Amino acid sequence: MDFRQLRYFVAIVEAQSFSRAAMVLNVAQPALSLHVRNMEADLGTALLLRTPQGVLPTDAGKLLLTRARHLLQDFEETLQAVRDFESEAAGEVHIGLPGTIAEMLSVPLILRMRKEFPHVHLKVAEAMSGFVLSWLHEGRVDLGLLYTPVSERGLKSTPILIEELRLFAGKPLAAGLPPLPHSKVELTEIVDLPLVLPGKNHGLRALIDSEIEAQGLELSTVIEVDSYKAIKELVEHGLGFSVLPINAIDTEEQAGRLQSWQLGDPPFRRTVHMVRPFDRVPSKAALAVEKICLETLKDLIADGTWQTERSS
Repeated sequence: MDFRQLRYFVAIVEAQSFSRAAMVLNVAQPALSLHVRNMEADLGTALLLRTPQGVLPTDAGKLLLTRARHLLQDFEETLQAVRDFESEAAGEVHIGLPGTIAEMLSVPLILRMRKEFPHVHLKVAEAMSGFVLSWLHEGRVDLGLLYTPVSERGLKSTPILIEELRLFAGKPLAAGLPPLPHSKVELTEIVDLPLVLPGKNHGLRALIDSEIEAQGLELSTVIEVDSYKAIKELVEHGLGFSVLPINAIDTEEQAGRLQSWQLGDPPFRRTVHMVRPFDRVPSKAALAVEKICLETLKDLIADGTWQTERSS
């Protein structure tokens, strides 16, 4: 069996007719019938049924149809990637970024891409990490940054940086909130605090829940908000405490609107991962975005724009 036979088979099923498929493929109908018979003989099972509604796949044919479409798509993408190898990177690339990363990375990444790869049209989609993961599965983005490693089928993750997470609250501390006398707070101490956090399906919340549950504990009072901006505003208005990376709260701390505490010793940290599909060949444009994204992150950390840990 070869790719030509797979293409013929897919065309027949999609046309629901040998004659219509023969016209589309510009192949004689008897030749198509012979190819299908040879495929069925090789596989030892019937693939197609002739019915009053047209030619329909058997259960085995449906399985082959699904796999054949993926194989043919990968084959065409591989050929195109090879054809484009010596050409300049060009085309549209979609990247999904969580809000705390998008705030720091989006502008410098876009500016650098425009300078170094002017023919690549980069589209940045911002959402919490749970949505970014869904977009990757659905093929709506070519790359994504996530806070948890991904070992799910079809996706590959690579750790790229580690950043400190801090407990924070409004400044001054709102009436009714318990005072925290020390500059460091154990992670287990937050279980009794009123908290404003993203929902359970998001990476940051999943990380916190995992660490707390490992100690046999659970969070007591949580307001769930799937927006980092809204979380910060609610905390600033005195509804409770929250946990975010240093960079997400730095501006408000510098302005004296928020205050923060180190969580644990060593500090509570999370790893940022670059995630992309491995079941399809990345375009040259997507590889260019991945390269520039990593370089931009390194530069932001090197010049102090992106803090990965609070200096003592």
